Amino acid sequence: MTAAIGYGAQPRAPYATDPSASLGRLVPEPESPTRTPYQRDRDRIIHSTAFRRLKHKTQVFIYHEGDHFRTRLTHTIEVSQIARSLARALRLDEDLAECLALAHDLGHTPFGHEGEDVMDECMADHGGFDHNAQSLRIVTALERRYAEFDGLNLSWETLEGLVKHNGPLLGPDGRPLGKFAGTGLPFAIRAYAEKQDLRLDSWPSAEAQVAAIADDIAYDAHDLDDGLRAGLLDLEQMDEVPFLARIRGEVLQRYPALEPARQIHEIVRRSITRMVEDVIGEALRRLAALDPASPDDIRNAGDAVVAFSSTMAEEERAVKRFLFANLYRHESVLAVRREVAQVVRDLFARYRAEPGEMAEEWRQGLEGASPDRLARRVCDYVAGMTDRFAIDEHRRLFDRSPDLG
Repeated sequence: MTAAIGYGAQPRAPYATDPSASLGRLVPEPESPTRTPYQRDRDRIIHSTAFRRLKHKTQVFIYHEGDHFRTRLTHTIEVSQIARSLARALRLDEDLAECLALAHDLGHTPFGHEGEDVMDECMADHGGFDHNAQSLRIVTALERRYAEFDGLNLSWETLEGLVKHNGPLLGPDGRPLGKFAGTGLPFAIRAYAEKQDLRLDSWPSAEAQVAAIADDIAYDAHDLDDGLRAGLLDLEQMDEVPFLARIRGEVLQRYPALEPARQIHEIVRRSITRMVEDVIGEALRRLAALDPASPDDIRNAGDAVVAFSSTMAEEERAVKRFLFANLYRHESVLAVRREVAQVVRDLFARYRAEPGEMAEEWRQGLEGASPDRLARRVCDYVAGMTDRFAIDEHRRLFDRSPDLG
């Protein structure tokens, strides 16, 4: 039943975000005669410098390890495709869902999560680092392309979905939730909240929830694909995870002599399909129970409306545990991560000690800067680097080059 929901044009649901009712932009602009606000946001994101840099930023494997592994850019495109499919099936605004999927990883450092962890460590005394908050900082401050404003001046709904696509950041009492409960909100979010209220204590739109779960589906399936094709995982290991074992069994039952490369593709594509169909079915069930009449009913629901069923949620967690134990913690991956962690650490320390080593536009205006301001400038510079540029800069500044195998 759910597999065919996405076919054909359907009217927008009453709980979908309506572009004609957008709360607008921080800096008012004339409306586009040819694009909705979210189509315009999407185009600005695609044309941004930060988006182009995703081509050379790590997903799991560093760029030198092969041309066919995912990068942040190809991952982002895959998330966008899944988000549009979910949005269409749920009668949401596809353009907003796509826009949020395209923007969700803009704030990632070079070298994936390893780079993020090191950057947070380096910024521990200066407000910390969080890639989601950095995405907000990029689209509201660091992109400098337009004559009348810094950032991309995206619509309220896009900024709201970007900053809290995983759920509320503040509780009813105004205290930070989740991973921010002990540390407080990241610098970039606190700074922007002084300019515009993004309702940090409510759930995000259904479109933002779609983009968030599309991210989970994409990286579960495609990290599995990359790990298998890299030879760090093997097909027999799939039997350790009941969800994957069932799918592999179905493939082998129908195609007993299928070559490994095609087996991998069949397992991956069927995994995506099962998860997408499960999300659609569970979201429709939750929407029917909630019966929302407006986008704000979604925000005030008290829980996510776009989610896995309880059964699929446990199976998806099992896939993540498998990837963590067998791929992300594989010794060959860890060895490279240790090397690139030192690259980020070295660059941050050198630029903070010698800001003149940064590119000209980044070192300007730092005379007499406070330690916090200097550290944040260095953080923005290093976080924006591609893997390749970071390694080249490290080679320029230090005698030792990283041994990436």
